[in-house]
Amino acid sequence: MGLEQKIMAELKTAMLAKDEKTMRSLRAVKAAIILAKTAEGSGGELKEDDEIKLLQKLVKQRKDSLEIFQQQNRTDLAQKEQEEIDVIEKFLPKQLSADELKKELQSIIAEIGASSPADMGKIMGIATKKLAGKTDGKAISAAVKELLAK
Repeated sequence: MGLEQKIMAELKTAMLAKDEKTMRSLRAVKAAIILAKTAEGSGGELKEDDEIKLLQKLVKQRKDSLEIFQQQNRTDLAQKEQEEIDVIEKFLPKQLSADELKKELQSIIAEIGASSPADMGKIMGIATKKLAGKTDGKAISAAVKELLAK
């Protein structure tokens, strides 16, 4: 079952339950899927990794908004963003914990033989491909900087 079918099934359940938070989130995901499928050059289909990238983009947008709303003490808007993040993350693969991320990055660093912060670009290139869908780029970047600083 593709992402779009899963979203539609969940949306139907949320509608029957009159769950506004879930409906709002799923409608946003559905709209993003439709936009991506009708975009020029997409061919009307989304591959699984494109679906994951789309979901990650939606979560990142909401996290950025959440951060801004928290800085401006807008707890009402921040709560809505957090609710949407929680719903969208259900459709993403299990995210790596900080310890798991460090272990993966240490193996990549050992594999490449990186020793200084100058090697960060090489590590980031491999890590972002290998860990796609399992964590976001900010977390990878921060962990790589920390590991190379030692």
